[in-house]
Amino acid sequence: MASIKDVAAEAGVSVATVSRALNGHPSVSAAARARVLAAVETLGYRPNALARSLRTDQTRTLGLVISDVMNPYFTELARSVEEEARALGYSVIIGNADERPDLQDHHVTTLLDRRIDGLLVSPTDGGSPRMLDAARAGTPMVFVDRWIPGVDVPVVRSDGRAAVRDLVAHLHGLGHRRLAIIAGPAATTTGRERVDAFREALGAYGLPLPDAYIGQGDFRAGSGHRVTEGFLDLPEPPEVVFAADNLMALGALDAVRARGLRVPEDVGLAAFDDIPWFVHTDPPVTAIAQPTRELGRAAVRALVERIAGRAGESVTLPARLVVRRSCGEPPSEQHPPSPSPVRRSTP
Repeated sequence: MASIKDVAAEAGVSVATVSRALNGHPSVSAAARARVLAAVETLGYRPNALARSLRTDQTRTLGLVISDVMNPYFTELARSVEEEARALGYSVIIGNADERPDLQDHHVTTLLDRRIDGLLVSPTDGGSPRMLDAARAGTPMVFVDRWIPGVDVPVVRSDGRAAVRDLVAHLHGLGHRRLAIIAGPAATTTGRERVDAFREALGAYGLPLPDAYIGQGDFRAGSGHRVTEGFLDLPEPPEVVFAADNLMALGALDAVRARGLRVPEDVGLAAFDDIPWFVHTDPPVTAIAQPTRELGRAAVRALVERIAGRAGESVTLPARLVVRRSCGEPPSEQHPPSPSPVRRSTP
């Protein structure tokens, strides 16, 4: 079995440098860390995690509690978190809250009992008692995607307001005036923010958002189906339905087809949270894309900063509109999202 001395010889560095690289010490250059990680992979080196945790009071393990593992957005986010953590020498244990505060508390308790070094959380509803207690007790923690106002924890998220404005401008340019939204849970920051952004964007064009055009969903496909059925039953149905997440958009698409109607000929459809499936639907869905992989990487880096005793920065990345054909667009208007710069802020 390979030893740490073997890794040092293979990488051409000292044993101390190997140790610092595997512990994420900032003094190790990116090039040296890359050589160490390559040597670890080549030699199959496996440090004794138990002995190291007793010696350093660290387990080199992060916890990730996500809202719904069935949501493709969170699946991609979890993958990005795991990849970045592994690159920095950490393992990740994932808990699925299934949009339930009690399950979120269960996972937080279990992860803390396993002596994780830090915790990434996408809060369900307004949070949960155990999670809030852990944050206030100083547990190294970062909120990702969603956050809880007033809790002093770095937040890594995307800002969709500009993308929602772009979407409404796009729909207005296509001649649509009756626009409805399937909202996420009002107890979540993302649920509230997307409705507020949509209402504000409509107001810029003098367009109303009547109560009948706001349907309360739960970020699940079933609620998208139910709300869309209600929209279609209105005396004056909306011309476009904007679903505030991808699963609700798929439910809306099913509801339209169940009525024997067509997208976009009878009703247009747009979504927040672009997913790979949307290019394969008929028609491909116009959507707002979040920089999911970048969010996952930034969240891990912020958490490692917290573990090291530093403040850790909040990071906000802008979302982008991806134009396809589900709102009646001509082919010439379709385009992919473009890379976005990072904006940093304090929580």
